[in-house]
Amino acid sequence: MHQNDIELVHALADAAGEAIRPFYRAEFAHEAKSDQSPVTEADRAAEAAMRKLIEAALPDDAIIGEEYGAKDGKSGRTWVLDPIDGTISFMAGRPIFGTLIALLQDGFPLLGVIDQCISGERWVGVTGEGATLNGKPVNTRKCRELGEATLASSAPQYFDDSTAPRFMALADKTNRRVVWGGDCYNYGLVASGHLDLVVEHGLKLHDFAALAPIVEGAGGLVCDWNGEPLHAGSGDEAGSSIIALGDPARLDDVLEGLAGH
Repeated sequence: MHQNDIELVHALADAAGEAIRPFYRAEFAHEAKSDQSPVTEADRAAEAAMRKLIEAALPDDAIIGEEYGAKDGKSGRTWVLDPIDGTISFMAGRPIFGTLIALLQDGFPLLGVIDQCISGERWVGVTGEGATLNGKPVNTRKCRELGEATLASSAPQYFDDSTAPRFMALADKTNRRVVWGGDCYNYGLVASGHLDLVVEHGLKLHDFAALAPIVEGAGGLVCDWNGEPLHAGSGDEAGSSIIALGDPARLDDVLEGLAGH
């Protein structure tokens, strides 16, 4: 990974945080998008600030952002931006939302950032080069068996009639040690060794692109519910199902749990 990309990604996270903080626990405009998910002026201000920096520094790179859509490029590289992952948490004044920034090469994540601008926590992962929290290396924790695992997910309403029973079958395997809420923050907690497992359904590219370099850089594993790596083509209109696992040795146990075995 080129040092210029690392420097830029920190500048992007700084710019997003500067745009978001004035609105936190303050008055701001918001509305519902076509899928009824909320968007605030903080979301839009943060993405606009990041896009401006990328377009100035790397005009040939593509950009995909949750709020302002796609800009084509010709370098084979794509920046994927989610200015506030966890907008509902942000609107409720809960500091467990985050800014997600990813750099993809030919559709596969190379660099990921989770930035929590209120607590001042920033996870950065580079494929093949490790992961850090505020510049210090982080590592996932070992999990001897699924019954000892703590499982997290953003909210039960994101599962549908086919995926909810599968999730609950897995939750039974963990003795229902389940933490709800957290959005992208949960993946940082996996990378830092505080959670064992995050399982979700319905994620879009901007939701998951930044996660694999961080969790895997810390020693974990990120894949879909079939055990396949995530990339720009993962999922469908309903979104991708995702597993983020601190101890890759438990993958077969997780897949069996999701299959109801």
